[in-house]
Amino acid sequence: MTGSVREGSVQRAAVLGKPIAHSLSPVIHNAGYAAAGLTGWSYTRIECAAAELPALVAGLGPEWAGLSVTMPGKEAALTVAAEVSPVAAAVGAANTLVRRPDGSWYADNTDVTGMVEVLTEAGVRPGATVTVLGAGGTARAALAAAARLDAAGVTVIARRPAALAELEPVAAALGVTMTSVPWPQASARFELSPLAGTDVVVSTVPKGAADEVADSVRWRAGTVVFDAIYDPWPTPLAASAAAAGCLIVSGLDLLLAQAIGQFEQFTGVPAPRPAMSAALAAACAGG
Repeated sequence: MTGSVREGSVQRAAVLGKPIAHSLSPVIHNAGYAAAGLTGWSYTRIECAAAELPALVAGLGPEWAGLSVTMPGKEAALTVAAEVSPVAAAVGAANTLVRRPDGSWYADNTDVTGMVEVLTEAGVRPGATVTVLGAGGTARAALAAAARLDAAGVTVIARRPAALAELEPVAAALGVTMTSVPWPQASARFELSPLAGTDVVVSTVPKGAADEVADSVRWRAGTVVFDAIYDPWPTPLAASAAAAGCLIVSGLDLLLAQAIGQFEQFTGVPAPRPAMSAALAAACAGG
């Protein structure tokens, strides 16, 4: 499902989330519009909690072509869509809303394809074991990515037992063998064994939540560690893993990969990846 370029018209897009001031999505998308010659297009940030998302989306005018959705609204995004892609339905979360010609919204999840892309480039191969920290919308995308990568099994570590329970039917629908490990909020220590013996670690928890892991885990050199956070970077988790010889994938890698898919769905034209990548790199360097 893609949008379409309307010559001479003003088209708007934005990223929704809370907090959102740190988001670099506008840098990537606006650079893409400029490189593709889409002079009437603009992309902004909108602070929006999950409970506020349906009313906000309902109030948008016809000039709105697409929305990127980040935490905490990925599950709420499904509720406003008239049609949902199979992958978004399977994981129960959407990071992409595309305006259709009739004014309704189509929900998709480009986090999944983006995650598969960056993990494959990092050398993840079929049969790998995967550990996911967290059980929210990005963790659901990680389960789907693990399924596409033919992972041997996935261990999910999260603080809320209810969130772990909600992931179990998602894993079953995706054909993923999932093991749940509790992460008690009051505990100063972390269950280290899943991290010490896994091929891939995917952290989807908010800023600061995995810092205690960085202080105590014994990493295995060669493990692929993907931290979905990119502000600040490197995170303590990523820095600890890198120092131990792990292969690091950053949230910036995923941010670009998933934005490429969104850009093409919003505009209906091929994404100018080099220009979008260069703009992201310049922004991260302070340029």
